[in-house]
Amino acid sequence: MCSREPVPPEVRALAALLERRWSLSVLYAAHLGAVRFSEFEQALGQVPPATLAARLADLEDAGLMERRVLHTRPPRTEYVLTAEGHRLAPMLEALTACSRDRRPR
Repeated sequence: MCSREPVPPEVRALAALLERRWSLSVLYAAHLGAVRFSEFEQALGQVPPATLAARLADLEDAGLMERRVLHTRPPRTEYVLTAEGHRLAPMLEALTACSRDRRPR
């Protein structure tokens, strides 16, 4: 008989965040270099702007992304991965590799 340990609460919490629609896609786009809201919109395609704004805020609240307001004229906002967000790079790269290996059914 296998002994099974329960999933730790912090893993469940991160999984719940990543399971939200568009969260992984936003992280993936940031991993590839998107920083401006319009860059995320372009990378993600059909994401509603309100949903994108909510996901960026969720990822910021979770400490995976940082919102930076640049003091330019006009002011610009950028969203960048934090050190914690960069720690997800191996998972994002594994998703890329796995998706390339999949064949349409």
